[in-house]
Amino acid sequence: MSIFRKKGRSGEKIETQWSTAMRNFRKDKMALTGIAIFVIILIVALVQTMLNPKGWSTLTTDFAKPPSWHHPFGTTDSGLDLMSGCLKGALQDLIIAVIVSTMALVIGTAVGAVAGYFGGLLDSVLMRVVDLLLVVPLLTILIVMSNIFSSGGGSPLAIALLIGFLSWTYISRLVRAEFLALRERPFVEASIALGASSWRVITRHLIPNAIGVIMVNTTLTVAGAILLESTLSYLGLGIVPPAVSLGMLVQDGQGSATTSPWQFFFPAGLLLIIVLCVFVIGDGMQAAFDPRNARRRK
Repeated sequence: MSIFRKKGRSGEKIETQWSTAMRNFRKDKMALTGIAIFVIILIVALVQTMLNPKGWSTLTTDFAKPPSWHHPFGTTDSGLDLMSGCLKGALQDLIIAVIVSTMALVIGTAVGAVAGYFGGLLDSVLMRVVDLLLVVPLLTILIVMSNIFSSGGGSPLAIALLIGFLSWTYISRLVRAEFLALRERPFVEASIALGASSWRVITRHLIPNAIGVIMVNTTLTVAGAILLESTLSYLGLGIVPPAVSLGMLVQDGQGSATTSPWQFFFPAGLLLIIVLCVFVIGDGMQAAFDPRNARRRK
């Protein structure tokens, strides 16, 4: 059973899960607004970084200057342009979030699919591994990260990979739950009876019908990755100069929040806007894929 739009024998278009969800999503003004703001921030960050790649690392003689036409976000105590730093940090956070969400999507879907479809001993072993990762205290994880970063220089790629390896467990549990319910459906049993391989059943029937849960939680993983990276940088366990992130800028600016408030509020505000946009988009996707919500909209 495919989730994509197909044509019936008479040529009419058949309403499918994916087409219904997209139609519902386009009616969600909040989600569309979130996408618009998110895309604008991404484009501005990309353009600014491409046109002025050394903007953040260029020292000026303007020390702790308030926002002006020349420096829209003001400058830091070191004379660095804060707008360049915020946009470069936002772009760096988004790149990390994409890497983390991709890893969580691939690993979580694979583990959840195998556990949910095959069940038995394999399911038990995989879920115990997931449980073990879920119960490890966050403080312990941060200590391990600190040790790795101290030797790896806090590179963005290392941080992204490490967060990604810890972010797939929730998706795997949700995918497993979906598979446990879907594998008892008549269309799955019919496919197995016709001799379809496990790979075909999983990729052609189960994953497409669980795409709603996968997409929604992958989107929310983006927000979680941004928050986690920012928290690590804020605690001094994440990205280190010359790289920059919004969390690092917030940490640097908190000491000047009373004397030079722009050094704190601009990076913190931009971080808040990005995370809220992602949460709004995820909430819109969840509502769009929810059949009960679809019935209410009709």
